[in-house]
Amino acid sequence: MLTEILAAHWPAYAAKFGRLIPPEQRAALRAILRCRTPALGGHRYRCACGREHFTYHSCNHRACPRCGQDDAALWLAQQRTRLLPVPYFLVTGTVPEELRELIRAAMKPWYGALLKEFAGALQDLAADPKYLGAQLGLTAMLQTWTRDLRYHPHVHLLVPGGGLAPNHLRWVPGKDAGFLVPQVKLAARFKGRLKAWLKQHEPELFQQVPTKVWWMPWVVDVQPVGSGEAALKYLANYLVKPPLHECQIQHADAQNVTFRYRDNQGTQHLTTVSGLEFVRRFLQHVLPRGFQRVRHYGWRGAAAKARWARILALLDWRPAISLKPAPLPPPKCPGCGKTMCLIGTLPRAPTGWRVELLR
Repeated sequence: MLTEILAAHWPAYAAKFGRLIPPEQRAALRAILRCRTPALGGHRYRCACGREHFTYHSCNHRACPRCGQDDAALWLAQQRTRLLPVPYFLVTGTVPEELRELIRAAMKPWYGALLKEFAGALQDLAADPKYLGAQLGLTAMLQTWTRDLRYHPHVHLLVPGGGLAPNHLRWVPGKDAGFLVPQVKLAARFKGRLKAWLKQHEPELFQQVPTKVWWMPWVVDVQPVGSGEAALKYLANYLVKPPLHECQIQHADAQNVTFRYRDNQGTQHLTTVSGLEFVRRFLQHVLPRGFQRVRHYGWRGAAAKARWARILALLDWRPAISLKPAPLPPPKCPGCGKTMCLIGTLPRAPTGWRVELLR
């Protein structure tokens, strides 16, 4: 149903906003409309009973609600092998509402700065012997939506309760399994680092920020999450989870779309928006081309293999071997239920298939 809604309301949306629509959003919509259709080709299967079956290729676009489950499973399996036998914390950093429109207008520099400076702010506090006195290894992930599809950029950090001493000779455990750093000080440090980065690297963006933003308190949340396993599953969800799943859509017609969502307390809500507003809310969460949503810092970084090996030795820990998820088996025959055999491929449909919607 989601694909049909986007296809039905895209022409009016494109006519209204025209060249203001970023190319990444056009590319995302093109991929979603072509996903698992004749446009991308596919495979032909045959059963011993004589029945034939066709499967079409996926688009593999990260904004597509049908794709990405295999990628998330692989990422989760890999990250599980990097979990240490220590307590973990999930740290979330948000920005004031006054910054949201500015960030949406220049996503790539803002998004990169949010990830880098929030991770840097936490490293700064962790380096203080009063709190830890060590370097952390961080996994950072950007999220941009609320449960009702509104724009709300924020950053999640998965953080171990301990770190590597400055001389790299010992592991420094956290002082309290329920405490990492003060939330108020982390929020202030995040604000200060982001302000300094904008001044130095993006002075034009800095000039657009209202002065009151730098005077108001920012919000940061630090929560203990035990072994980190559940938090990893939570983060893996956002690698593949679209802003809205098809099962949440209750009704759609030529004018409006009604969908349901749960608030933070678990209460169900229904909201109705126009078709144009639905397309806008959905597409505004498409990431800039080439932007890496998940990043690793400190001794979790790609260039920190020696420090990672040192930590494993200090903790006397041998991580489990990462196993790739098993490939999907051939489809079962819808008639007799037996496994079908691959007998050929299906060519892509003509180039113009459904492209007229994207002009």
